[in-house]
Amino acid sequence: MVCPYCNKQETNVVDSRKNNEGNSIRRRRECPKCNLRFTTYEKAEIGLFVQKRSGELQEFNYEKLFKGIENAFGGLDLNEKQLKTLVDNIYNEIKEKGAKIKSEVIGETVLSHLKETNKVAYLRFASVYKEFSDASDFEKEVAEL
Repeated sequence: MVCPYCNKQETNVVDSRKNNEGNSIRRRRECPKCNLRFTTYEKAEIGLFVQKRSGELQEFNYEKLFKGIENAFGGLDLNEKQLKTLVDNIYNEIKEKGAKIKSEVIGETVLSHLKETNKVAYLRFASVYKEFSDASDFEKEVAEL
């Protein structure tokens, strides 16, 4: 690991621990040149690909999932920890479906979780995902809730 302070190519690990969820490792490192310490996080990457409606394959983007759900909750009562837990639960469910997943399956998975969590966030996400064009689309969706 390169030191972010002096760019020395090798640093020493002085402490390693698993995080609370057990899905990453936190490492404290020290540079032998400048003697400064810094923290790194190590997490395994999985090869998860999304098949778009056009048929194109794209690498799964966790941040895009997070931002989409965060936008659905904009202004609603949900703290950062609750949001991260919700997104992680959705992500874990998506991962279990295989290495290649259709974008529609991701959208439906998000909708099912939002429906259980917050109806307003569900409607906001559904309006974008299902491409609502007018008020009648909202009315139909509300009637199905």
